[in-house]
Amino acid sequence: MKIFSKAQIYEGDRLTAERQNISSTDLMERAGTQIFNWMHARMQGAQVPIHIFCGIGNNGGDGLVLARHLVLDGYNVKTYIINYSDKRSKDFLINYDRIKNTTKDWPVLLSDAEELPEIHPNDIIVDAVFGIGLNRPVVNWVKTLFMHFKASKAFTLSIDIPSGLFVDKPVEDEDAVVYAGFTLSFASPKLVFFLPETAKYTVQWEILDIGLDQEYTFTTQTETELISKYEVLPNYRPRDKFSHKGQFGHSLIIGGSYGKIGAVTLASKAALSTGAGLVTAFIPKCGYQILQTAFPEAMVITDDSETTITNINFDIEPTVIAFGVGIGKHVETVKTFEAFLKTNKAPLVIDADGLNILAENKGLLKLLPPECVLTPHPKELERLIGAWANDFEKLDKAKAFAEKYKIVLVIKGANTITIFNNKQFVNTTGNPGLATAGSGDVLTGIITGLISQGYHTLSAAIFGVYLHGKAADIAVEDSGYESLLATHVIENIGKAIVDLFAQPEQHEAAQQSQEN
Repeated sequence: MKIFSKAQIYEGDRLTAERQNISSTDLMERAGTQIFNWMHARMQGAQVPIHIFCGIGNNGGDGLVLARHLVLDGYNVKTYIINYSDKRSKDFLINYDRIKNTTKDWPVLLSDAEELPEIHPNDIIVDAVFGIGLNRPVVNWVKTLFMHFKASKAFTLSIDIPSGLFVDKPVEDEDAVVYAGFTLSFASPKLVFFLPETAKYTVQWEILDIGLDQEYTFTTQTETELISKYEVLPNYRPRDKFSHKGQFGHSLIIGGSYGKIGAVTLASKAALSTGAGLVTAFIPKCGYQILQTAFPEAMVITDDSETTITNINFDIEPTVIAFGVGIGKHVETVKTFEAFLKTNKAPLVIDADGLNILAENKGLLKLLPPECVLTPHPKELERLIGAWANDFEKLDKAKAFAEKYKIVLVIKGANTITIFNNKQFVNTTGNPGLATAGSGDVLTGIITGLISQGYHTLSAAIFGVYLHGKAADIAVEDSGYESLLATHVIENIGKAIVDLFAQPEQHEAAQQSQEN
């Protein structure tokens, strides 16, 4: 799913009105009607008090359209105009006149925090104060209103975006933003719904189709894409009946040190479980019996050293190489990594201490092969690109870093973001259970296993992140967040792949079967 920028959304509105020969007021009517349809389908006439707070721009106009339809359908509605400026948009004024002609209970004009209405926990708040056009700080009394929303504990529905939240810059005052239980977003979700600092402002979101011009939405290229099942499914490469393991590549996992052979074991298992034809682990001698016992499907090559990697030397021709899991930062390990990079020609996935070695020896970055995949967690990313002041600066610095070294950068987190060639791909799977030891090693193995089968490195990263999160989502149904182990994720990779082809009704039937 495309995530449109603010400028692209405005252009989409303009072109829709032009190509469909409608006015901007007609488009606002369409948007407000869709919000009404969404609410009516869920409320079915329930007489819960609904407080609709409208700004004086186009977001407020959407709220006025909604209020008019709710009033006409007999709902218990109270409408308020947040009078934070003398300026009004044209379409707001048109819809303000329309609602005054619809009901004798005219909207209440609020101009001061002393006038705040009483709101009870079982009421509903509709936030239509500010839209995506907000470009200045919220005035103090409106900030007090937003704090009043939160204190009421009433369910809050935001229109398009929680008011006070910017689409393209960080929040400066957390109290000056509406905390929405649900956001109905037009055209596309907003990137801020998925960033660590701003995701908290809406618990859930849904896209409302307001009939924007299809040619524009289909052909417009966006800087950001949201990745779900339907985005990764076209990348899936089915196997032929007469396939054999030699067709699915040979993954080499280089890593491990004394006490950290488990990391290589997890990565190796994940690579083979994702479909690699062959997996070889290159480890120090201390891990030989451990890995051969724990994962007999893998082949093993040992380093000359008993406890660390000191001399990367092998006589196989791997399709892809993963480096870094559990490897440590021994002086000899750093030296052999540099020597390896100077001669390596295979696609490369780097994680864990492999990333930390790069961060401490930045001259090695220029030795990375094109489209090398790096998979840092936030602290590893900071060591690579430097500290950032906010999520927007983090993404800007990450894109510049990825562009400079021509790499695929996988920024691990609640909504893992993959960056390549100035584009960012936001993942939708995964859960807090992944905050556990070894889950990153599993992701490294999954991506490596996909590259081994011939997936392009970017596709492997995007697909791998999705499968990793989906496997965890399936596993957590049995384990819960706290008890999720990295091995549980590996055990459910196959189910995550099968789920790609499951229909919604199959999910419902499976869930009902479990409940029974």
